[in-house]
Amino acid sequence: MLDFFSDDARRNPFPLYDRARRTSPVVHVPPPFDGWLIFDYASVKQALTDHATFSSRVPAPRWFVFFDPPLHTKLRGLISRAFTPRVIANLEPRIRQLSRQLLDQSLRPSRNEFDLAIEYAVPLPMMVIAEMIGIPLPDCPRFKRWSDVILILSYTRSGGPGAERALDDFITVTAEMNAYLADMIAQRRAAPADDLLTRLVEAEVDGQRLTQDEILGFFQLLVVAGQETTANLINNAVLCLLENPDQLKLLRARPDLLASAIEEVLRYRSPIQWMMRTPTRDIQLHGQTIPAGKLVLAMIGSANRDPAQFPDPDRFDITRAPNHHVAFGHGIHFCLGAPLSRLEASIALTDLLHRLPHFERATNQPWPPRQALHVHGPASLPIRFELQKPS
Repeated sequence: MLDFFSDDARRNPFPLYDRARRTSPVVHVPPPFDGWLIFDYASVKQALTDHATFSSRVPAPRWFVFFDPPLHTKLRGLISRAFTPRVIANLEPRIRQLSRQLLDQSLRPSRNEFDLAIEYAVPLPMMVIAEMIGIPLPDCPRFKRWSDVILILSYTRSGGPGAERALDDFITVTAEMNAYLADMIAQRRAAPADDLLTRLVEAEVDGQRLTQDEILGFFQLLVVAGQETTANLINNAVLCLLENPDQLKLLRARPDLLASAIEEVLRYRSPIQWMMRTPTRDIQLHGQTIPAGKLVLAMIGSANRDPAQFPDPDRFDITRAPNHHVAFGHGIHFCLGAPLSRLEASIALTDLLHRLPHFERATNQPWPPRQALHVHGPASLPIRFELQKPS
């Protein structure tokens, strides 16, 4: 049985994906996991798009992304008000300011190394989403601890003591977040602010205000989804450029290719490697029968390397067009935060390329994967650098 969840496989799952697509694009993983993995682009896109057949109700926290219509439609419509093009555009100056502040702290003349992941790629989106929600920046360390605990929930499918510990930690953190949120909600009701939490407190769905449990669900989702995808996108972009120096050279010469480069990173090293679904009926795929009610992992990272969809898929090409990847999902569950993630990555890469005329990995040691099984990217990425000389 192929092991897709070891550290080595999570650093480089793509040879395993290729083997699975060629030999058995639909695979059953026995208990304690007891789920099905789908690897080819067409089937993954079907699982993400056909919500009537592939339900989003899975063994997971009660977040709106794990709901089906009509409730999902109502709650998504509510949260989408915080991610309109106007709202995202208005965030750009603040994101640039936060990026500069973080890089000023790390890229000092007295240093020639910094940890890109720990010092920059993780805190930047964390600070952005914290401010969007209305969490004071001094509370960001607590915010990060909550996120780390929630991310480890992906290990609960493996069974054993690790799964029990992850679930216990999540229950503890949920209680802590709920108490924190109760205080924040009371503050917003007494003095509304221009932030997402105030909008949630004041919002109505079918004439009913959201309950604290529903707001907590939004809160937990944003704590994780609002930062993890973007952190991995920034880290993975740097990895891709360092591993493909011809493309880094091209991007420096052609900064107009930045948007295309970000799309290629999303395809080539997808920050989210799989999404969960539950079939509402028995499904026939590639000669296999996936029983109704069983967990299905739609392997996005594999779909985005499928040669049936992408010519020469293992080549990193920042000029690739078209590039119909599914890194942010597809259909009614397409990631609401995708425009924000792209904007943050664009600002981050622009700043990094401007300030660092030369950079390289500071070690040849394999990078440690992020904690959650469903994400792809380094938890630590030491970088050796040369600073841009003052003009």
